[in-house]
Amino acid sequence: MPTTRVHGLDTLRAIAVSLVVLHHYVLFVSNKPTFGWVGEIGWAGVDLFFALSGYLIGNQIFRALRSEGGLSLKHFYARRLLRTLPNYWVVLALYFLWPAFRGDAPLLPLWKYLGFVQNHQLEPGSAFSHSWSLAIEEQFYLLLPALAIAAAGFGRSLRLAWCAIALAFAAGMLARAWLWQDVVAGERYWMHHYYKYIYYSSFCRFDELLAGVALALLKNHHAGAWQRLTRHGNALALAGLAVSGLAFWLFLRDHYGFGVTVFGYPLLALGFSLLIAGAVAEGALLQRLRVPGAGALALWSYAIYLLHKQVCVLGAQWLAQHGIGPESPLAIAALLALSVLTGWLLYKLVETPFMAVRERYVPTNARRVHRADRTALSS
Repeated sequence: MPTTRVHGLDTLRAIAVSLVVLHHYVLFVSNKPTFGWVGEIGWAGVDLFFALSGYLIGNQIFRALRSEGGLSLKHFYARRLLRTLPNYWVVLALYFLWPAFRGDAPLLPLWKYLGFVQNHQLEPGSAFSHSWSLAIEEQFYLLLPALAIAAAGFGRSLRLAWCAIALAFAAGMLARAWLWQDVVAGERYWMHHYYKYIYYSSFCRFDELLAGVALALLKNHHAGAWQRLTRHGNALALAGLAVSGLAFWLFLRDHYGFGVTVFGYPLLALGFSLLIAGAVAEGALLQRLRVPGAGALALWSYAIYLLHKQVCVLGAQWLAQHGIGPESPLAIAALLALSVLTGWLLYKLVETPFMAVRERYVPTNARRVHRADRTALSS
């Protein structure tokens, strides 16, 4: 399947999945600060995935809208479903059909997983709980192209688009502020409520997706500004590191506080969007840098994300029966390798065949495309 990969984006995607795997290892396997602050802040890998998705999907939509054929909702949804559903359904089947795989964690009703609404008031500790982020992404995939087409039908007002993005950021901050005061402050089970009503909520967790979409809008509709911005790719990457580092420090210092709950996620969104801009800026170090293994991890990242948590939990239980604790170097190496191996198998056996089907039958999001342009337009 012919594809054009951007090494900088592969590096960021590999970092994102690595952060999430280490974080879940700490939460569900070792229950200790095994990887120091990296494991503690690793949840932000999901936010980096959000920012990458916002940029990549937004770029596909805006590019198709500007093409001669225009954006086809049918093609877009078909491509997204072929990309996301096969892996997801296989793992979902493991949870529902193999009780030993899910352990003692309770499952939600199947329709919630199938409808991608499992993140709504999700109870912490539920089986397959990390699929909350997939629910938000699927909701995003459903809404963004329809909204983009609707906006294009009303005169393609770029000012309106930027105002909508700004208002959405403000709405997210207001929603978190109100919910924090209503269900967290002074509550006996405040942490439980924080996750159930804020952390997993679609209304509170779209900041990074919006930031990615804003980048894509800038690239596709403000070419001059985009070129001027990306001339300074190394500076953008450094600024992204600095802003992301500040956000990490604030969350590590007071993860559940009012201020960081309201303003911390937009700060993460800013930091990650700067990193993405640095990763795609022509000639920048992050854009050119080829980290060994990053490309493979990026390709397998979705499959790894789906499987790694429960694979590590089951593997740790087996190792414990043989006297090997989860903080031993052998256990860490074995379980991380197992996460990658099982992710690769899922990618190879399930994702790859369906991606070939997608490339053959739905090679682009546009309504019509010349055969010679298919490779350039598909992604």
